[in-house]
Amino acid sequence: MESGIIELVLSLVTGAAGGNLAGALLKKFSLGTLWNSVVGIIGGGLGAQILAVFGLVSGGGDIGSIISAVGSGAVGGGVLMSIIGLIRNAMGGKSAA
Repeated sequence: MESGIIELVLSLVTGAAGGNLAGALLKKFSLGTLWNSVVGIIGGGLGAQILAVFGLVSGGGDIGSIISAVGSGAVGGGVLMSIIGLIRNAMGGKSAA
């Protein structure tokens, strides 16, 4: 159980990093540092859960599961931040840049 918590925390932290990286690269969709982090954390958690549902994460605490937690968190955070930024811009929200 302890390894599952570590993988979840890794997914959330790398989700925040992925959200901020996506915000830095896609300034038009950036929500600002705080909201990029918040949306990235949510996306990181969702990315990890989606991989778990499809059985793509072993969850055994080995190096493979740690790498998949980091990868899914970063990608999930970046993707969700981009989607939310795109929706915000489409609804007439102001760009943070």
